[in-house]
Amino acid sequence: MLRIYVLICLLVANLVSGIAFSQTTRIDITDGQVARIPIAIADFTGPDGTTTPEGRQISKIISDDLQNSGLFEPVDSAAFINPPSSPDITPDFANWSPLGVEGLLVGSAFFDSENTLQLEFKLWDVVTQKALTEGGGSADPAGLRRIAHKVADFVYVEFTGDKKYFDTKIVYISESGPQDKRVKRLAIMDQDGHNHRFLTSGRDLVLTPRFSPTAHEIAYLNYFNDEPNIYLFEVATGRTEKLGSFPGMTFAPHFHPDGNKLIMSLAQDGATNIFEMDLLSRTTRQLTNTIHIDTAPSYSPDGKKIVFESDRDGGRQQLFIMDSDGRNVKRISYNKGRYATPVWSPRGDVIAFTKMLAGEFFIGIMRTDGTAERLLARGFLVEAPTWAPNGRVLMYYKQDRFEQDGSGGNTRLYKVDITGFNESIMNTPADASDPAWSPLLGSNP
Repeated sequence: MLRIYVLICLLVANLVSGIAFSQTTRIDITDGQVARIPIAIADFTGPDGTTTPEGRQISKIISDDLQNSGLFEPVDSAAFINPPSSPDITPDFANWSPLGVEGLLVGSAFFDSENTLQLEFKLWDVVTQKALTEGGGSADPAGLRRIAHKVADFVYVEFTGDKKYFDTKIVYISESGPQDKRVKRLAIMDQDGHNHRFLTSGRDLVLTPRFSPTAHEIAYLNYFNDEPNIYLFEVATGRTEKLGSFPGMTFAPHFHPDGNKLIMSLAQDGATNIFEMDLLSRTTRQLTNTIHIDTAPSYSPDGKKIVFESDRDGGRQQLFIMDSDGRNVKRISYNKGRYATPVWSPRGDVIAFTKMLAGEFFIGIMRTDGTAERLLARGFLVEAPTWAPNGRVLMYYKQDRFEQDGSGGNTRLYKVDITGFNESIMNTPADASDPAWSPLLGSNP
C-alpha cells in the first residue's frame, strides 16, 4: 500500500523549566565541524520489561538516523549497564555517567492483541538527570519505520534546537542499462534508503521530479516521441495527470510554496524564458522576456522572490534573483566559474547551487545576496542539489568518469550537511540521479 496509516499522537511535554538548560545543551551546526553528541539508545521493551524484536528494530532505526545526521554518536549497547526496563522507571544515572553519554533514550514497543504497534518513549539528560521530553503513539505494522523516524526527530530537535527531517521521502530517477539505451524510472524511498519503490515502468524517459509542498504530488518531465510533457503523480494513489506538452523544456517545474502554481523555463525562438503556470486555471504568464537563456527557477520559501540561472550578463551562467512578478532582477554570483541549478533553502537564508570551475563540478551554498559562498562537495560531475525540509542537509548526485572502453559513468546519490562535513552515499538498487527531498510527511501521506 502506498498509504501508511501512522496513528501517532506524540504527546510531547517538555519537562525542563527555564531556558538556561536549553541554551547549554543545544548546539550550533551552521559552520565548521561539530563534535558528535554521545547518546545511549536502549532497546525498547515489552509489557514484561524484556526487549522485543520490534523494540530492537525501532532502537536501531533511531540510532541510524541520529548517527547518519553527523551530529550524534550512539554508544554501543554492549556497554550498557542495566538500562531501565520501562520508560516509567527513572534510570540509575550513576551507571550512565561513566559512559560519557549526554542523553539516554528509553522506551517500550510491542504489538498488542490486534497487531497494532504500541510505543512510548522518554528522553533523559544524563548530566542534569532530568527528563527532556516524552511521548507515545501507535501504528500498524507498515508504519513501524515511520514511527521510529518520528521519535528520532524528537531527539534531534531536543539536542540541536533545529527542525525535524527524518520523517521524509526522496524521489529520484533510477537509471539502468547501457549509456546509449538508458532506462530511466521514477523511484521513491524513505530518506534513509528503505521502503524503496519504482513509480514508473521505464517505457518512457522521465526526468527531474519535484515534490509538492504537501508531499502528496510529484511533478516530473515525461518524454514521449521526443516531446517533453509535464505530469503530476499522486503518491497515495499512483494516479497520473498530464498538465500539458511543453516543447523546449529541459527541467521539470518547481512548485510555488502555496502548491497552486508551478514555475518553469521554456525555450522559444532561440531564447529561454521563465513562465508561471496556475494549476487551478491552467493558464501561464511569462515572467522574463529576453533573448538570453533564463532557466532553472526556484521560489523563495515565502514565494515573494525567485532565483534562477541566466547567461544574460556576459554570456556565462550566473545566478540572479527577481521578484515573483519578474521585476527587479539582480545578479548575485560574482566569483569565478559558472553557476547553475539554484535552489532556495527552506529556511530562506541561503541558496544551493551547482558550480563549474576548472574542469570540475561543485555543490555549494551562498547567502541570498551572493556573499559567503562555500563549496561543500566536488567531483567529475556533481549536480542537482535538493534541500532537506530543515534546510541543514543537501542531497545531490555524482557521476563517475567514463573509461576509454565506455565503462564507468556510474551515478549515485550523496548527502552532506551544510558544514561541508559528513558526506555520505545513499544506497539504491541501481544508478540514481536527480533527487528531490520531500517536505515533512503528514499523518497519512
